[in-house]
Amino acid sequence: MEAALSTILSPIILFFLLGLAASLLRSQMSVPEAFAKGLAIYLMMAIGLKGGVEMSKNQLTFDVGLVFAAGIVLSFVIPLIAFRLLMMTSQLGRIDAAAAAAHYGSISIVTFVAATEAVRLSGFETSGHLVALAALMETPAIISALLLVSRGGETAQPVVGSERGELVREVLLNASVVVLVGALLIGWIAGEEGVEKVAPFFVAPFQGVLCLFLLDMGLSAGRGLRQGWRQLDVPTIAFGLYMPLISAAIAALVCYLLRMDAGDAALFITLAASASYIAVPAAMRLALPKARPSIYLTLSLGITFPFNVTLGIPIYIFLANLVSP
Repeated sequence: MEAALSTILSPIILFFLLGLAASLLRSQMSVPEAFAKGLAIYLMMAIGLKGGVEMSKNQLTFDVGLVFAAGIVLSFVIPLIAFRLLMMTSQLGRIDAAAAAAHYGSISIVTFVAATEAVRLSGFETSGHLVALAALMETPAIISALLLVSRGGETAQPVVGSERGELVREVLLNASVVVLVGALLIGWIAGEEGVEKVAPFFVAPFQGVLCLFLLDMGLSAGRGLRQGWRQLDVPTIAFGLYMPLISAAIAALVCYLLRMDAGDAALFITLAASASYIAVPAAMRLALPKARPSIYLTLSLGITFPFNVTLGIPIYIFLANLVSP
């Protein structure tokens, strides 16, 4: 309970709540888009470098390979569960349900960054390979969504020629993946001694930059709620709150079976429970243009993201404590 309260009352979460409240109250507060993108790049670089340094200290083992495989399988399977729940409980059509479900198999890198800091503040150690897993779990859910649409007798947008190349770029070469994986490799190659030279820039200011970024994310989440809530019925809104908990429970079982340490388990559970609002929306815009962004973006960014960064992360850390050896 103390760890949960310290997470909820930490500056990073309180700044997110400030942005959310300001947006819902229609304040004129705003963060320039170019500045917000710069903050995002900084955070991806910092977390990637840290993960690369941690990976350089340890060899890639069979156990790490099992964690990677489990994460990829979860990223593919979770959308199937989410889709079935949406079809049973909501009024969404097959295309909208598949597009929304894809977001819950992919990951939110910002939620992962916030969880990394919360886990550190809780006193747990983590392994760098979870950063690599975050990149691996970006894309399998998109494939699940396209399969769900095609199995229903409907077809996704034909993607041929240059459009296929654009879809591949959106999925595999979106900015968050490129910066995260690139920084991970740089940290891995440079090692602790090499990265120490840039540590004053990437370590000490990290929490302050994260506060600024989450302030902007709170503003974005509030705008999404204001603009898109009329498109959502009560069962769909409820889905945005309970689906992360279902995914977290499945991931916790995997962590128990793989006997993961508490710190890694907390991040693994967070990855499974988060919902994408960067890579997947970009892919859905190309592959499923009939799906309504007002539904899937409001769900992932307006409902699930605020839940995860305020209440979800403490729950996931608690679950990790329960299932770790």
